[in-house]
Amino acid sequence: MKVAVLDVGKTNVKAVVVDVAAGRELAARTKPNKVLTDGPYPHFDVDGIFAFFLESLKQLNAEFGFEAISITAHGASGALLGEDGLALPVLDYEFRYPEEIDDAYDGIRPSFRETFSPRLPGGLNLGAQLHYQKTAFPDAFREVRTIVTYPQYWGWRLTGVAATEVTSLGCHTDLWLPRVGMFSGLVDSLGIAGKLAPVKKPSDMLGYVTDEIAAEIGLAGPVPVFCGIHDSNASLLPHLLQREAPFAVVSTGTWVVLFAVGGDLDHLDPGRDTLANVDALGRAVPSARFMGGREFEILTGGQGTDTHEAVARVVEEGICLTPSVVPGCGPYPHAEHRIVNAPQGLNPDETYVAASLYAALMTRACLDLTGAAGPIVVEGPFARNELYIEALAKAIGRPVIAVAGSTGTSVGAALLASGLSATTAAQTEPASATCHLPESFQQYCRDWNKLVQAG
Repeated sequence: MKVAVLDVGKTNVKAVVVDVAAGRELAARTKPNKVLTDGPYPHFDVDGIFAFFLESLKQLNAEFGFEAISITAHGASGALLGEDGLALPVLDYEFRYPEEIDDAYDGIRPSFRETFSPRLPGGLNLGAQLHYQKTAFPDAFREVRTIVTYPQYWGWRLTGVAATEVTSLGCHTDLWLPRVGMFSGLVDSLGIAGKLAPVKKPSDMLGYVTDEIAAEIGLAGPVPVFCGIHDSNASLLPHLLQREAPFAVVSTGTWVVLFAVGGDLDHLDPGRDTLANVDALGRAVPSARFMGGREFEILTGGQGTDTHEAVARVVEEGICLTPSVVPGCGPYPHAEHRIVNAPQGLNPDETYVAASLYAALMTRACLDLTGAAGPIVVEGPFARNELYIEALAKAIGRPVIAVAGSTGTSVGAALLASGLSATTAAQTEPASATCHLPESFQQYCRDWNKLVQAG
């Protein structure tokens, strides 16, 4: 079975054809996800993205064909639909609101023990976005007829059918109660109970591509569109179908999102960016996150490699990067980033090494906070960073499996169209044996911990 997947990441958007039986991408088209700064606030270029999707689907259909469409998108976003399209632009969740609006939201949001959703900056809580839009733009908000979560916005554009779904509602929105699978009291506080589209499972069929769009992309017959899923949960899905708990999946991209399947839900710390996500089967999963991909890019600028000389200098001289490179999130949200033991500075290779070790130790902190146990599967760009994989395995003392290929997100989303068959789940291979790090790396880990604890 071939499935076209529309993948809306925070940094890039992709259109992909996945061979579900083989568990691999056949082809992909990619473009940057541009944030527009006109209008009432920074917002996503949804019309530009949709035009890209239609052209890509036309090309991919002509070259490969596909039998269904599935959708995956980043969290912390939703769309407010009026009578004829968007009532307000789809807000960029990194936008920060006036202090008085933030303070007012703090007064109405439910407790962490109800929602397992920590208070996050800007619009990283979808409930905060809705509160801001309702407060700052009351006239436009009155025109809202339907609210959909972000993957389902793209499904609505393809089919005309509106929905919300559990993985996006369970992604630190403040709107969902993960343990019981229902809306929180914030829905009534915001007065949006009648506006939220019906809740569906990610694997539900949303509808069929409209006749107009089908003609534009050259479809020969009806093509079903499946409801869609939060992108990190898409990465998790193949492993839920393959593995028995406990295990952990580390989904890497702009964000590093960790799912501790079989972990500790009762001791999560909202002050350290831990939370419960909701998986594709509707179950609460202890999770933690930090903006690891963004941090790595800030630190390295895309330069450098893990040369033997760079590894030796960084580890032997105890050159450490401390959190948080992107402040306000992650396991150390209030820590001030420093470069320790590098008075002469670092060359690009040394920076790459130090950034890789930093990312591994931040990942270990997230694993510890969620009570993760068992093997660790790393998905996405960091799976190709051999030094990160080795450092994480040695720091945590458990097997780490690096998933081949660029991302498991598209494969996971494609599984939604397959009846969630475990036999079609993408296979993973153990990370290849590497030996970059000297024995003194264990002391390096201890020193990093002391620096972090000292602040």
